[in-house]
Amino acid sequence: MRVLNFYFTRLSAILLVVLFNFSCSSDGENVMDEPVAQEEIGADGDTANEDDTVDDAGTIFLTDNLIVDASKAFVNYTLPAADYEKYINEEGDVRDITKEIYNHFNDDYDLIVILAVETVKAEDTAYGINTPAKNSIQGLGGSVFDATSSFGSGGRLNGVIFMPRTEFVQSGPFLHEIAHLWANKGFIATTVSGHWGYASTGGQLGGFDALEDLGDNTYKGTVAGRTSFGTFANGGNSIPYSNVELYLMGLIPENELASIQVAINPVAGNGAGEFTADEIKTYTAQELIAANGKRVPSYEDAQKEFTALTVIISPENAIDDTKKEEVVTSLEDFFKQGIPSSESTYNFWTATGERAHFSNIIDAASIK
Repeated sequence: MRVLNFYFTRLSAILLVVLFNFSCSSDGENVMDEPVAQEEIGADGDTANEDDTVDDAGTIFLTDNLIVDASKAFVNYTLPAADYEKYINEEGDVRDITKEIYNHFNDDYDLIVILAVETVKAEDTAYGINTPAKNSIQGLGGSVFDATSSFGSGGRLNGVIFMPRTEFVQSGPFLHEIAHLWANKGFIATTVSGHWGYASTGGQLGGFDALEDLGDNTYKGTVAGRTSFGTFANGGNSIPYSNVELYLMGLIPENELASIQVAINPVAGNGAGEFTADEIKTYTAQELIAANGKRVPSYEDAQKEFTALTVIISPENAIDDTKKEEVVTSLEDFFKQGIPSSESTYNFWTATGERAHFSNIIDAASIK
């Protein structure tokens, strides 16, 4: 049987891809629910077009309810309470937000991050949702598509991440949601849609990195030396990206891709990390690449520097100076090329093994 036979049919992933979301469930794991006018210089050197207002602190008022913070770390988009609640209850369409953003910003961003300002995540809602805008990369297991125009982008935007609390930037699932830009789009077969499931992937999208055979087709998986593993996720920002995730992101060459063990017909057991399976099948890197095709662009040509725009949605007067300071600090910590302040978490740079980074400071040249 050819390796291709172990992959699920991907037609459903090709259809209606614009509406296809990955989300993190309330228990910390993930479930599938599944777009310059003449400038005037401000007093501090910031620029704004003729319709914008810049105050003495450097805050740029694009409209009455769309404001670039003086830190240039985020945009605050104030919504009527009823509209804001739609996003908290997962009834809002992120494309309505991104289209408004692109009315005022150039198409300069690979990722748009939308954060809400909830103090407690609403019950039965996701920790985070990734909505893809395009996939221009071959060899990931999914189809190539471009739906960026429906977001207001002219082709640059890869996707949009929504998280209901700003605290999730540092604690997670921020790293997890970013991983969904590349994985798991069908690169390996899984019983956990969009995630790694019962496989030796040991990364942000789940899986184990050590496997013990307990006999009688029973196995125990663990990750990062812990007593168990997650089939959807592995503890927020507490672990780095795994070997296969780095490969799909274009951050290691194909000759560094490791073999992957995949449990066939897995069923969760009673003990921590335990499950039963008909067998554990090992797929070599060569088999995986043959089944999915080579990654194009390859490691040598893959993008390794990215840009992100952070949009904080809030009802009126919901962000005070203390909250702003907390947000700026957490964004700076996550996006910097340096060690994060917490020893128990990774930021994007360290999670990639210092192979890639995001720029998140808003450049005046990006404002229309």
